[in-house]
Amino acid sequence: MNQTQPATEEKSKHEQIIEIVDQVVTASTELGIAHVATEDDELDGRHIRINGKDLLNFGSCSYLGLELDPRIKAGAMEATQRYGTQFSSSRAYVSVGLYTELETLFNKIFNKPVIMCPSVTLAHLSNVPVLVGDQDAVIMDAQVHECVQTAVQLVKPRNVTVEMIRHNRMDALEDKIKSLRDKHKKIWYMADGVYSMHGDFAPLAELERLLNTYEQFHLYIDDAHGMSWAGKHGAGYVLSQIDFHPRMYLVTSTNKSFAAAGGLLVFPDKESRRKVRNCGKTLIFSGPIQPPMLGAGIASAKIHLSNEIYTLQKQLQESIRFFNSTAKMYDLPLIDECSSPINFIGVGKPAVGYSMVKRLMNLGYYINLSVYPSVSYNHTGLRIPVNLHHTREDIDQVLKAIASQLPLALQDANSSVSDIQKAFKLNGTKKLNKEQA
Repeated sequence: MNQTQPATEEKSKHEQIIEIVDQVVTASTELGIAHVATEDDELDGRHIRINGKDLLNFGSCSYLGLELDPRIKAGAMEATQRYGTQFSSSRAYVSVGLYTELETLFNKIFNKPVIMCPSVTLAHLSNVPVLVGDQDAVIMDAQVHECVQTAVQLVKPRNVTVEMIRHNRMDALEDKIKSLRDKHKKIWYMADGVYSMHGDFAPLAELERLLNTYEQFHLYIDDAHGMSWAGKHGAGYVLSQIDFHPRMYLVTSTNKSFAAAGGLLVFPDKESRRKVRNCGKTLIFSGPIQPPMLGAGIASAKIHLSNEIYTLQKQLQESIRFFNSTAKMYDLPLIDECSSPINFIGVGKPAVGYSMVKRLMNLGYYINLSVYPSVSYNHTGLRIPVNLHHTREDIDQVLKAIASQLPLALQDANSSVSDIQKAFKLNGTKKLNKEQA
């Protein structure tokens, strides 16, 4: 019997999503704006060379520009000289001693138990299945990072209740807590401290109120994009706003502002750390962070524990304020203006985004296109991180170029400013969120 499915059978939702993502990435790749590679002999932080053209780089999440700091490079080189390029063993057996040194420094930064992981994704994959019990419930913010959502998929086969609420809707969250509390042991809310597309913040004061009001409520928060540029010792945006609550679990990144490699799990107590360290699957079966990047992390942690980190934070905030004021001057549709280094200029239709990024590359600027599946289909935008490599002139030039090219890109796609306003529900040309760090 032929088991082949009829060609006329409708595609599943999963197959439809894969097809759309494939089409989007293929189109971006053919335009030369995705899946590209740098051609530089060395990097200066400001520029990258793509297809023989030098571009001002507005695509880096190294917000403090520490990846080229001589001390951090020296840390990586010293660790390589002493320990080699790799230490090939699961941490379930043995870890190179640099792990202990780095985790001890992170204990000082956070004043809490920690575990280093090879990446933030692997950190969540170890954390979530161990922390979330069969009688618990999980509520996710609609815009929580995909790596958190992926980890939550691992608890669904255990029939754990998983629900989602609209972005930053604390009224909906409280309603969910009330409806679930009689049926579940713990209620987990999973969110980002700084959201990776628009750069907006979780409403942390309100989340703290919910933690103090409902004993079953637990906060699981990814502050990967908040690390280093905010908080005491660069502990991140979340801890710049609230204290570490006994029912809060924090995950952050050492790949971005921290300028090293890996993900960091921060626990409210030693028992939670012990359980995840023993039972987290990616801590058992995945390879470790290798010595060069552990050495870089140690050097970066020492900078974070010095007063220098506050000078860097202040300098970045000055650049962020300049970006925001300049975007206003050029009347650009900046979505969720705030004090994070991530900026998002809405363009609406994907075709407008493709045209914009290609036009900007032709003018000498590299910018990330935020398009489906990173954002919903007609919420395409230009994602523009600011870092300390950028000069004021760089920021002014790129925003001036965007202002000059956006009307042309809208015309290319048979779109208009009113389409952007409608897509993002803007009043006038923009809707600004004034939350400050």
